[in-house]
Formats: sequence, C-alpha cells, structure tokens
Amino acid sequence: MNSKVRELRQAAGLSQAALGEAVGVSRQTINAVETGRYDPSLTLAARLARHFGSTIEEIFDVVED
Repeated sequence: MNSKVRELRQAAGLSQAALGEAVGVSRQTINAVETGRYDPSLTLAARLARHFGSTIEEIFDVVED
C-alpha cells in the first residue's frame, strides 16, 4: 500500500514520534507505514486521515498485486 503519510507529516513539520503520539501509535509504526512495510488497520488509517483533515482514500492508495 502506498501512502502520503510522510509527505503530509513533513509538510506539517512533525517528527515520526510526534505524529505517532498524536494518533496513539509508536514512532516505529509510523515509520513502517511510511516505508510500506506495514498496512495500517482501518482504525489507524482513520486516525491519520482525521489528523490531517483528509480522507483515507486521499492518503492511502491500495496497490493491487
């Protein structure tokens, strides 16, 4: 899954740790989402979208295998 989390986080001037704290996960989880090693749960995707004032679809792009 591709995401725009890194771009949005950097544009907001947030560290991975600060974003993780804001949405209730660890810095490592944010890093894994940004690098595509972890597909977030629906709950986390919704928290990230809400945090950035966006929709899940605007942040995440499902890549078909």
